[in-house]
Parts: sequence; C-alpha cells; structure tokens
Amino acid sequence: MPREPGDRHRVTLTGEGPVLVEGPVEVVLPDGGTVRSDRPVVALCACRRSRRYPFCDTSHRARVRPEHQEDHS
Repeated sequence: MPREPGDRHRVTLTGEGPVLVEGPVEVVLPDGGTVRSDRPVVALCACRRSRRYPFCDTSHRARVRPEHQEDHS
C-alpha cells in the first residue's frame, strides 16, 4: 500500500542486530551510490560485517563481541 505524503517511515533499532526500516527504501552509500529495496521491511547492517552491505545478512550472529570473549591466555 503506497504511503500518503507526510506519512512517517518507522525505523527500529534492534540493539544487537540490524536497523529495521519500513520500505520501500533507497539507501545512499558513502561513495554516493544508491541501492534500492522494495521489501516492506528492510534490515540495514549496523555492524558492517555483512557481505551484502548495506543490507544485513545476519553476520552479526556468527561472532562474539570482544567484551564477551573469554581470555584464554
């Protein structure tokens, strides 16, 4: 369903994962390029580990954050 002018897009910060944005979206990259997604909700990578950056590929799940790693020395 198309949005009406003035409607707000919802952006959800998940804390441990991606930023969820109600779509469709056009993302402007640091180099000035753009990528688009027509999905109703788009997961944008916040950890920069994604191989599909700027979109999340759940790479954040595969690694333990440094503050949670055990010291094995």
